[in-house]
Amino acid sequence: MLPCCGVYVPLFAFLSVVAPAQNPAPQQSAARESTTAAACDDADYRKFDQTLSFLRERNARQYAIDSAKGVDEAMYVHLGGIDQWVTIRGEDRQNPVLLFVHGGPGDVTNPWSFALFAAWEKRFTVVQWDQRGAGRTLRETGPSVASTMTLDRIAQDGIELSEYLRKRLGKNRIVLVAHSFGSILGLRMVQARPDLFYAYVGTGQVSDETKNYFVAYAALLGKAQATGNRQAVVELRRVGPPPYPNGEGYGVQRKWANSFEGADRFLPGTLGLALVAPGNSVRDLNDSIDGQILSGDRLVPQARSSTSKDLGLEFAVPMFFFQGTDDFTTPTALASQYLGAIKAPHKEFVPIDGGHFAVFMNSDQFLRELVAHVLPLAGSQ
Repeated sequence: MLPCCGVYVPLFAFLSVVAPAQNPAPQQSAARESTTAAACDDADYRKFDQTLSFLRERNARQYAIDSAKGVDEAMYVHLGGIDQWVTIRGEDRQNPVLLFVHGGPGDVTNPWSFALFAAWEKRFTVVQWDQRGAGRTLRETGPSVASTMTLDRIAQDGIELSEYLRKRLGKNRIVLVAHSFGSILGLRMVQARPDLFYAYVGTGQVSDETKNYFVAYAALLGKAQATGNRQAVVELRRVGPPPYPNGEGYGVQRKWANSFEGADRFLPGTLGLALVAPGNSVRDLNDSIDGQILSGDRLVPQARSSTSKDLGLEFAVPMFFFQGTDDFTTPTALASQYLGAIKAPHKEFVPIDGGHFAVFMNSDQFLRELVAHVLPLAGSQ
């Protein structure tokens, strides 16, 4: 670290304030040092940004869709009266179309999933969509869309997108994969318009928001005891089972859910992927954060009391839950119980090694299961 950077500058500023009176011009000296530090920081950032630009260009070449039969598009599509950001990538246009509905709410996966879904693009044309109030869609519209952000409206946006994809890509139907909060939207989509979809695949599946934290607490405590994690046992017993009078109890649950699932190691890595993703910039991170805040404020209260009955118990499409074996965020046992209560022409529970983010952390196994269980339903296009 250069002496003009980092901790040295605040320390110098502090000393200049408390320095003895014989210092002839402490304020001028501090100002000069501050200017030097700013120049140093700016130079460091420019060098860092150059490195990121190099990595983005390298990744653009490495993950390019080179096949003449492939598709690689990124654009705004007019849905529900506003322009929404959509990407379409696949190595063969003849492959079935897979629409991925991100969770959060507002947690767009477009900025960082390029490496994780690359293998999927060999077997499917993968579509990602920054939902209303999230990511680059929020960048385009601004927060003025807040009043329109309802579960029904966003599900209808998804239906309009599905119709658009069928026409643009020449498909009869598409496969819908929905993660976490996105599964609430995905269920509404397939229930309202089953004619658009070959199958529904829920992962990190929301099953009953009124029971979720109760079931998760019991599963977390059981895991802590089984693994001999004394700290987890002590902290979980201290807060006890929900409901909680404040956010502390939920924070303890989230802490240990992330720890046992490995999410506390995975999630920081998505920031790095976002910084080196082709076509990205720091602005995409800011858009993502802004979208999660806005979406959480608007959408979480709408879903907080959703029961299995509210989510839906009868569907006219094949229903699959690809659930992490150790999901303590949307508990595995609760998802299995919910699927058992569903009526559908076909339904199947497929365990994936991992937790709430198994679709990303174990994306290769997830793809193998998609090919084995879902791809045959799409048939030849």
